[in-house]
Amino acid sequence: MYNFSFQNPTKLIVGKNMIARLPQEIPAGKRILLTFGGGSVKKNGVYEQVKEALKDYATVEFWGIEPNPTVETLREAIALGKKEKVDFLLAVGGGSVLDGSKLVAAGILYDGDAWDLVNTPEPVTHTVPMGTIITLPATGSEMNNNAVISRKATKEKLPSNYNNPLFSILDPQVAFSLPANQIAYGIADTFVHVMEQYMTVTGVSQLMDRWAEGILYTLVDIAPKLKENQRDYNVMADFMLAATMAQNGFISMGVPQDWATHMIGHELTALHGLSHGHTLVIVLPGTMSVMRESKGDKILQYGERIWGITEGSREERIDQAIAKTEEFFRSLGLTTRLSEEGIGEETIREIEDRFNKRNVAFGEGKNITGAVAAQILRERL
Repeated sequence: MYNFSFQNPTKLIVGKNMIARLPQEIPAGKRILLTFGGGSVKKNGVYEQVKEALKDYATVEFWGIEPNPTVETLREAIALGKKEKVDFLLAVGGGSVLDGSKLVAAGILYDGDAWDLVNTPEPVTHTVPMGTIITLPATGSEMNNNAVISRKATKEKLPSNYNNPLFSILDPQVAFSLPANQIAYGIADTFVHVMEQYMTVTGVSQLMDRWAEGILYTLVDIAPKLKENQRDYNVMADFMLAATMAQNGFISMGVPQDWATHMIGHELTALHGLSHGHTLVIVLPGTMSVMRESKGDKILQYGERIWGITEGSREERIDQAIAKTEEFFRSLGLTTRLSEEGIGEETIREIEDRFNKRNVAFGEGKNITGAVAAQILRERL
């Protein structure tokens, strides 16, 4: 196990009707900026619950943080927050709303352009305090300091880091009415988050491996149950908590991490507008296949423990594990090939060029360069 230092300051509040606890979590007298997405919270009752809980506070609302939040939109939210002199932010929505709101919380206290904060290599810690109400399980943004922000002007999508939310409320009931495709993307996103921290090498930490495998196994088990009935409270609660636990640092303690699939996927979103979770299911099987030499032992372990693959040669079992992974993604109703989305060689060359210009390499061995990324994508044509 590697040396590590770990702290997660976010208070997690889980269960039915927990939105009513907001006055217990936000100090009296705060001027609150409420951030939202496209309006689904007005259909599922969340908006009314929030407004009732905050009836004794001064609140300002910003609507329209889009999927794959753009700095162009977030600049408007920052300007509103500055104008209204807000001193607390409550993000209500899915991972995109939460990600974008982290940049807003930083931008309100920053005099320069918000894109500068995205480009800074160090975490931005001078921010307005923030809480969240998560309505779409997927990104884990409710219990981490990560955010991924896009810029339409240059078709870029970049990760950055801010402060963790002070608290996050998870009420599984608010996810009952989500569209089926958003549930599918959320399961896929959660699954690949785990794989980025797990699918590296063997023998580093038995505890982290088993913890990660527990989340993977749970996702495989509950996916068909959610497809059959997404109003099952206990199943939805398991999904919501799995998404949080996949990306709050708990399964990455002292182990190597990859994240190349995410970085390649970000480029597909930036160039073609694909949902984040969708890009991951396209790329991950290619990452596993191209990197099979270095990841082979872990793929075998994964294949046996998650899919029950115990027979065949080493290469046959690796192939089976990759095939089972892709089959699982397709069972969610998602396409898994670039060609199915009309994406071809021109995009592959553009992504390779972007990696090369930034002089970056990803993966646990820092060996997934632009050329390797292109090889991974060609596997997915």
